[in-house]
Amino acid sequence: MSNLLEFSDDGVWNGKYEIIQCRKALSPSRLPGIDHALNPYGGCGHGCLYCYAPELTYTEWDDWSTVRIRAGIESRLGKELASVKGTIGIGTTTDPYQPAEERFELTKKCLIKLKEKRMRIHLHTKSDLILRDLPILKEMNGEVAVTITSIDDNISKIIEPGAPAPARRIDALKKLTDAGLDTYALVGPVLSVLEGNEKEFVDAIISTGTKRMLLDSLNLRPLLAKRMDAVGIRGSPRALERIRSLASANGIKVFDVF
Repeated sequence: MSNLLEFSDDGVWNGKYEIIQCRKALSPSRLPGIDHALNPYGGCGHGCLYCYAPELTYTEWDDWSTVRIRAGIESRLGKELASVKGTIGIGTTTDPYQPAEERFELTKKCLIKLKEKRMRIHLHTKSDLILRDLPILKEMNGEVAVTITSIDDNISKIIEPGAPAPARRIDALKKLTDAGLDTYALVGPVLSVLEGNEKEFVDAIISTGTKRMLLDSLNLRPLLAKRMDAVGIRGSPRALERIRSLASANGIKVFDVF
């Protein structure tokens, strides 16, 4: 239980959280190309309206914003890595670089363990906080994705109020790519707010230098649908296909998430 006392109250982020003792760091993954899932946090401070994770994990939406700090996860991970092989997916359910990471650094601690064991990783985030760990990531094997859903700050504030602004994510993806990491843009979900702005959106991603893009359609679960209906935003097959066409024409390899 001593791990529960390791965290300082001196931190930039001061959102809602609870500290729990981590009992198991890794879980089996059914995602393509990922063998084990690693989520340093439960819940998320980004507050994305399109997030499917609360319903997937049977968590009330109001409770999802309370971040669960999985104390001691790096120690558990170190022990579990002795008997696992394959690719570790980081951030399969919650963002590993959500605002709480600036204070608690669980993702950074786990990356250090993974680097020591030379494990291959597949990391997803929508935060430029990932640049803090660029020196570590440059010494690791794997791929890194940055989620980009819009290039409009006002739209972003509506659909993902706790996440960094789009320009910061575009900049992060560029810096990760320039550093030699295997990167891609995760455009997901593709929303109706992109209709009519597909070219500007694709041009922004092209500017990062990344050569891959994954497209994800909006999977409307019941409670998620209510949240999206409240702001008048839905998924857009039309925008998805337009983005696919523009990106492909500019030399970007485009894949569907599933």
